[in-house]
Amino acid sequence: MDAVDHINVDVTDLANCYEFYHETLGLELLRPPEDFQGAHAMFRAGSTVLTLVETGHADGWAERGLDHPLDKAHIAFEAPRGKYDALSGELDGQFPKQGPYDWVEFEGFYFLDPDGNLLEVITYDPPAGERERPLLTHDDVE
Repeated sequence: MDAVDHINVDVTDLANCYEFYHETLGLELLRPPEDFQGAHAMFRAGSTVLTLVETGHADGWAERGLDHPLDKAHIAFEAPRGKYDALSGELDGQFPKQGPYDWVEFEGFYFLDPDGNLLEVITYDPPAGERERPLLTHDDVE
């Protein structure tokens, strides 16, 4: 395998999720919902295509069922430090132990999209100054 070509994410509310992935996350829009037969929207994140699909089968996780981000599979997006800091600030407080995490090679922060899908934003860039709070580590999982 050379790369992940695309990922489909089940959602229950395409309009709400479309806005979140396009406006909040700032993913490049490839095909809006009106380009599809059925409820889909297609974005690009780097060289990977992410498609939102309103199937009615989304698992509906929310913060009430999530004790730690490693309890659930997720999609991770790489971002420069400024975008990473903005997203982690905007989406903080959704559930316990969201991060930020020190994953040795990079820093990561977890959050939920409007349908409860678990996402992570990571950065390889060091912070510009002192951290406002300490980084969590794998030892903080328990």
